[in-house]
Amino acid sequence: MNGLGAFLRRIVRSREISIVIAFVVIVAATTSVNSHFLFSADGWKQLLINPTMLVALAIGEAFVIITKSFDLSVGSVLGLTAFMVGSMYLAWPQMPVIVAFLFAIALGTLLGFVNGGLVALAKVPGMVITLGTMYIYRGIDILWAGTKRINATNMSQDFLAFGNAQILTIPALAILAVVVLAGASWYLRNMRSGREFYAIGSAPDAAELCGLAIGRRRLAAFTISGAMAGLAGAMFAARYGTVASDAGTGFELQAIGAAVIGGVAIVGGSGTVIGAALGALLLTTINSALPVLGISSLWQQAVVGILIIGAITLDRTLAARRARLLVAERMRT
Repeated sequence: MNGLGAFLRRIVRSREISIVIAFVVIVAATTSVNSHFLFSADGWKQLLINPTMLVALAIGEAFVIITKSFDLSVGSVLGLTAFMVGSMYLAWPQMPVIVAFLFAIALGTLLGFVNGGLVALAKVPGMVITLGTMYIYRGIDILWAGTKRINATNMSQDFLAFGNAQILTIPALAILAVVVLAGASWYLRNMRSGREFYAIGSAPDAAELCGLAIGRRRLAAFTISGAMAGLAGAMFAARYGTVASDAGTGFELQAIGAAVIGGVAIVGGSGTVIGAALGALLLTTINSALPVLGISSLWQQAVVGILIIGAITLDRTLAARRARLLVAERMRT
């Protein structure tokens, strides 16, 4: 019974549970104002499909933040891969859906590998490197796209159908996001290389003394982040069917915000991809709920900022409390 009680207390105190409670409260309050927000076919679909791209980005961003870094290029990678998918459909109208997603992930992986390689070679913080590649990738996208816009009529109907398909009322893109989330979560929890990400973020010097391949792990984290951004780019193209050079603008800050709100410590070394995904779900739900509640869209960014500041403050408070408890325990022994 004591073990069960401790487990239940740990669950109740977890960041993920608090996010789920906040999500339920927001959905309930919004639905009480407008029942169509949840109790309609379109409302239910939008509630589940809206977070999918941000969930993919937040998963990748979580890997990078856990290693004590940031990836500011994910929005540009999303835009570039989305436009590539649209351009490929112009050249190959009957391209299979799976091939479109694989090409997008491959390009995202390559761009993420470039980010990680530059970080490893230059020994410069990832935030600085990816700030530069954010503009480089966006510049390539603008040069490639120009004023051209790829529309739904230029893409395969099967591809667009997948972007809006539902299985037992659950959008296919949401199912895809959950599958990717489950795989990423299992990897970080159960694989030795996954646990090494946390070790590097918690104490880089100690990890190096233990012989961990810090450069290789950080390269892997940025590569995974790029792959997730590539996946998000394919999701963007499949869902909206319209891609221009500004696709994905601003998503990088939303992805970082989702991960931080979900409990991924901004100083590295702790957090889960599940928390990051729930943070993405909460952010997109808030953005959808505020207009329904009659709150100006100008407050949307303010609410996100307040949540991020609150999450960082909470993380620092909990870290200080754990440090005090550790010191007290050592003094007792």
